[in-house]
Amino acid sequence: MRKYLIQFKPFLIFISTFFGVYILLTVLYKLYLNSFETTNIDGITNFAGHNVDQLMRWFNCDIKIFKSISKPYLEVWYNQKYTLRIIEGCNAVSVLILFVSFVIAFSGKFKTTLLFIISGVLLIYILNVIRIALLTILLFYFPEKEHILHGVLFPLIIYGLVFILWIIWVNKFSKYAK
Repeated sequence: MRKYLIQFKPFLIFISTFFGVYILLTVLYKLYLNSFETTNIDGITNFAGHNVDQLMRWFNCDIKIFKSISKPYLEVWYNQKYTLRIIEGCNAVSVLILFVSFVIAFSGKFKTTLLFIISGVLLIYILNVIRIALLTILLFYFPEKEHILHGVLFPLIIYGLVFILWIIWVNKFSKYAK
C-alpha cells in the first residue's frame, strides 16, 4: 500500500488540494449567500446584471434590468419585452470556484499563480457578462431556441474557456510545466 501512496503521491496531492479548495470556496460562497434574505438578490448577481445593462446600453440597446417584485432574480426586458431573468446561478461564481480550485491544485510560483487567477477570473466574468447580453438578444429573436442556447451553446463556451485556461496553466505556468 505504501508503494502505491508513494507512486501516486502527485495525483493524491492534486486531488486533495483541488477538493479542499473547492469545498472551502463553496462553503464561503454559501455563507455569503446565506447573509441575504430569500427575497433579496446577492451583490455579485446584482453587479453582473448592472454590467450586462452597461454593456447593452453601450451598444444602444433598449434594455431594462430590475429586481423582480416578488422573486430573488433580475428581470431583463429587451425592446419592451420580458426576455429572461438573471438568477444567482448566472453570476458565474460556481465556474470561478472550479477554475480557481484547479489552478491552486496545480499551483506554480505564488505571484504567477495569483496573477493567473486574477486575470482568469476577470476574463471568465467578462465572458459571462457578454454571454448574458448575447443570450438576451438571441432569446428575444429566437425564444424557441432557449434550450439549445441556454442549455448547450453558452455553457459550452464558458466551460470551453475554462478548459483552455486550464490547458494554458498546466502547460505554461504550473509547477509541472516544462
